[in-house]
Amino acid sequence: MSVIERYGINPDKVVTVYNAVDQAMMNEIGDIKRNLNEKVVTFLGRITYQKGPEYFIEAAYKILQRDRNIRFVMAGSGDMLNRMIERVAHLGIADRFHFTGFLKGEAVNKMFALSDVFVMPSISEPFGIVPLEAMRINVPVVISKQSGVAEILKHALKIDFWDVDGMADAIYGICKYDTLPKMFKKHGKEEVESLRWEDAALNVKNVYKKVYS
Repeated sequence: MSVIERYGINPDKVVTVYNAVDQAMMNEIGDIKRNLNEKVVTFLGRITYQKGPEYFIEAAYKILQRDRNIRFVMAGSGDMLNRMIERVAHLGIADRFHFTGFLKGEAVNKMFALSDVFVMPSISEPFGIVPLEAMRINVPVVISKQSGVAEILKHALKIDFWDVDGMADAIYGICKYDTLPKMFKKHGKEEVESLRWEDAALNVKNVYKKVYS
């Protein structure tokens, strides 16, 4: 829900300035040797209600009913971690599902380099920079329509966070059809590289100028 709807703000007084990705921090990563032939699908973030980790697990279960040659990774920590581990065990997919714990710095980049798909099924997300970081390293992304970043990204597959079937289809499509990831890798990286903090800062400056002029 936007501030316009929640607080009854005049739309003419609302200006959106979107975040960007730190280009200097997202250097190209060299080839990392993979010991797996399977596709790797990654969730990276806080394992808490807002991020929708349970929907990722349910989508993984549906995909694994069709193809067991895919591995799923949940990277992060949070108050729902133990519950998610129990759910994976209950569904019988623990042999295809991995919990890495909290990752930071170079470990995040390496995780992206090993990934074929990044998924952000957030229930509520003011923006969401992580998909931009994934796209910067040529990883196709599946994101919820409820995330702020969905408003600006064109080269990402967007689903409702609660639509587990749609999420599963999107992930499966990227894993199985070569043309999809090729398109997203090519255009997604170009799109992200055009989102710069310098431009965001300039937009904020212009808002101040307009208000106080």
